[in-house]
Amino acid sequence: MLGTGGGGGVSEARLLVVDDEPNIRELLSASLRFAGFEVEVAADGATALQMARSAPPDLLVLDVMMPGLDGLTVLRRLRELGVETPVLLLTARDATEDKVAGLNVGADDYITKPFSLEEVIARIRAVLRRSRDRQAAGASRHVLAFADVELDEDSHEVRKAGQLVPLSPTEFKLLRYFLQNPNRVLSKAQILDTVWQYDFGGDANVVESYVSYLRRKVDTTEPRLLHTVRGVGYVLRQPRT
Repeated sequence: MLGTGGGGGVSEARLLVVDDEPNIRELLSASLRFAGFEVEVAADGATALQMARSAPPDLLVLDVMMPGLDGLTVLRRLRELGVETPVLLLTARDATEDKVAGLNVGADDYITKPFSLEEVIARIRAVLRRSRDRQAAGASRHVLAFADVELDEDSHEVRKAGQLVPLSPTEFKLLRYFLQNPNRVLSKAQILDTVWQYDFGGDANVVESYVSYLRRKVDTTEPRLLHTVRGVGYVLRQPRT
């Protein structure tokens, strides 16, 4: 179940509200629209996961305790897929360990039920400000990113899921080429021309070797990102479902 709404004019941000309780969904969506947000809603975790993957909102308001796919599972899967949408968790549980569990999975903030609408709106705006500040900081750096892989051209550092990964200069250049061309199939000839400029003799086998090196260093967990397109070359993309 899903829906879309918003008043006229420019919205403050696009939100996805996920809760299995109709009254909570309706209360939040109406209040957030009145506050100037564009709001979509989902009644279950599976729908929320699909919507957030296909068109990531600016922020996700996510109930933790839902039947089927619960909120923490939805959040965990989104983070594994490289979806970095900010998330505000809603839950009736107020124990410290529950809050810590949500934050460790990748939530940006946490609010317990019952809540005041003023606090929800204030927290949403605070999370959005922090997210925009991070994006602005990232834009000032020369950073290429895809899923959980990040390459910083200024510091010459590569991180996988936040962990520093040492690469040779050639591995760095190869990864940068893939990150500059996500979801595009690159032929071995294109890779040779860009990364090596044929200065080693043009042996296509070297591409296979270095793609293998990259996979062992930055493509070590599911879902895999570097895919072989038989007879053509390689592509950096999320797995197709």
